[in-house]
Amino acid sequence: MQDQPTKAELIGAVEDFMRNVAMKQLEGHAQFHARVAANALAIVKREVELGPDQETAELGRLRTLLSEDGDLETLNRELCRRIRKGEFALDDEGLIAHLWSVTLEKVAIDQPKYSAYRKAIGEQTQATKQL
Repeated sequence: MQDQPTKAELIGAVEDFMRNVAMKQLEGHAQFHARVAANALAIVKREVELGPDQETAELGRLRTLLSEDGDLETLNRELCRRIRKGEFALDDEGLIAHLWSVTLEKVAIDQPKYSAYRKAIGEQTQATKQL
């Protein structure tokens, strides 16, 4: 049996090629487009690596928050409906915790080097250590 590279490994190899080979051989607009392509590949790689666990965590939080079962899309729609109807106070601790977690998870995929994200993760880590 042959071991196959994972999707993340394949994407990472192309990203590495774009950054470390192609971009160095290009100039101007073509180099810019190669950088954009490499950045897009990095986002897709993080989504492949992090997305499934994030979706599982989000689904669990939604099921707890809403006291309902269902798939991720259905429960997100239900959450939005309840917020619109005023069934959740905007200062509800469970709602705030869920929305904050979703936000951090999305930034972890899109912009993990973003300074405010890094600071929030650091603060979250410190709070967890204090428990």
